[in-house]
Amino acid sequence: MKTNEKLKALREIMQQKGIDAYIIPSGDSHQSEYVASHWKARSWLSGFTGSTGICVVTMDKAGLWTDSRYWLQAAQQLKDTEIELFKMFSPGVPDFRNWLAGELAADATLGFDGSLLSVKEVDILKRLLEFKKVKFSYKEDLIAPIWKDRPSIPSGEATIFSEEFAGESVSSKIARVRVELMKQRIDYHIISALDEIAWLFNIRGTDIAYNPVVISYAFLSQDDACLFIDDNKLSEATKGELEKSGVKFFPYNNVFEFLSLMPESKKLLLDPAKVSLKLKEAIACEAVEGNSIITTFKSVKNEVEQDGFRKAHIIDGIALVHFFYWLENNVGKVELDEYILGNILHDFRSKGENYMGDSFNPIVGYKENGAIVHYSAQSETAAKIDADGMLLIDSGGQYLTGTTDITRTTSLGNPTEEEKYYFTLVLAGHIELAMAKFPKNSNGAMLDTYTRTALWKKGMNYGHGTGHGVGHHLCVHEGPQGISGKSFKPILAGSVTTNEPGMYLEGKFGIRTENVMICHVTDTTQYGDFCEFETITMHPIDLKLINKELLNKRQINWLNVYHQEVYEKLSPFLEDNERVWLKDHTRKI
Repeated sequence: MKTNEKLKALREIMQQKGIDAYIIPSGDSHQSEYVASHWKARSWLSGFTGSTGICVVTMDKAGLWTDSRYWLQAAQQLKDTEIELFKMFSPGVPDFRNWLAGELAADATLGFDGSLLSVKEVDILKRLLEFKKVKFSYKEDLIAPIWKDRPSIPSGEATIFSEEFAGESVSSKIARVRVELMKQRIDYHIISALDEIAWLFNIRGTDIAYNPVVISYAFLSQDDACLFIDDNKLSEATKGELEKSGVKFFPYNNVFEFLSLMPESKKLLLDPAKVSLKLKEAIACEAVEGNSIITTFKSVKNEVEQDGFRKAHIIDGIALVHFFYWLENNVGKVELDEYILGNILHDFRSKGENYMGDSFNPIVGYKENGAIVHYSAQSETAAKIDADGMLLIDSGGQYLTGTTDITRTTSLGNPTEEEKYYFTLVLAGHIELAMAKFPKNSNGAMLDTYTRTALWKKGMNYGHGTGHGVGHHLCVHEGPQGISGKSFKPILAGSVTTNEPGMYLEGKFGIRTENVMICHVTDTTQYGDFCEFETITMHPIDLKLINKELLNKRQINWLNVYHQEVYEKLSPFLEDNERVWLKDHTRKI
């Protein structure tokens, strides 16, 4: 079926059920950002394949909301459908909730799958639509009857993530959570977020592409540590290892019955942003809403994890030198396109020590495609690449020692003054954040201004966040911290965060320079502790695109020192010709 035919089929079911509007979100039953194919209902229905977005269907209208990273992609993929694109956060554009408030009549019924919307999201909708006395219907999944060839829930095997790499035992992690539960006077904790479960039990899996997590739920009390997971996911060896830490096992879907048997006098902690409405409604005892205890524990990396991240970025840097050296020597000589180039980069990475796969689908955008922030090249439509213009590559690897995420914008030939101008302004912002010194526990909104000031002075800006947390051989996007005007969580010492300002000129080119950083306390004064970032990504920044006159002395010095470090750490692992190449690409300016 085509998109409009799918919408027609959905509306027929909505009419039968008395539902006036239906929400199809991007997430799964665990509120994941990236989801297994079984839960890609929004993508299946609308044809828009970006990772972030929400679709709403009424009896006579349909809308798709997504952020600036995906506007160009969404416009292309929604073409020839009746779905209207709503550019989130644009002036005058209502979000989907306010749009619903305007579209729904009094006493209307709003439908959605209660396993796919978080407690927090539903509460927002209830408050916003209360004035119209809107009713909610969420017991059924209306997409299921029309998605005939829907993939099944993944059944990949869970494996133990060695303490050699994790740096902490399962028993120690469980004990830390139990201490925090006691402090909060809470009896139980339900954990739905897949990366938190993977971290807590030191397990990894293959259920979601690029994200080494396992479809499961977890429950903790002072006496029990329960993992709700299908039995076919656990080998006897994995079970035995987890049982040493007192972990008990239950079938995945038994979590709902389990929660329904909780004594009413007990208190259970749930994170309303990470637990679905369906899961909360199964709870028989008092549900206390608050931040998941694991979120912060997981975000602060121990010394073993931090050292692992450094090792992963050296391995990744070596692969990138191999790749870019190869590219410079082959572009214009062999037939290349964006899709092929992504596969070649994957091949270079796959030879690295402890490589476990890519950390996300690589973004390879040539010339004007680089302006599509989360562009995904397809084999049929990928742009041909020549020895001219700018190429943006955002990519990363999953290694047992850590997760990488790097963006480099490079000139393949004939860089223009306009390209140099924008590239250098973005670089200036990147360097300012890399050099920042700030009070301990400063939040991401405060730090965001470092990267944007150079652009703001010229009346320019970029629409995406500046940085996100990175998991340790886990999800490449990890909370709670981030760096953006809307990120108010503190950047904790030990956390790992990206630094990725950009600039995008539609129809011309896109620019983004991204490194990964670890936050450290580096100084203590009478005014308290102060932090700085350690940049751990190891790969040159394209000198051909730099207009030195636009950088100050501090910024130039940072770049020269950074490039010296890149050369010193990578050159011992390179062939002679690659070492010469790297020496030239890290020369002082």
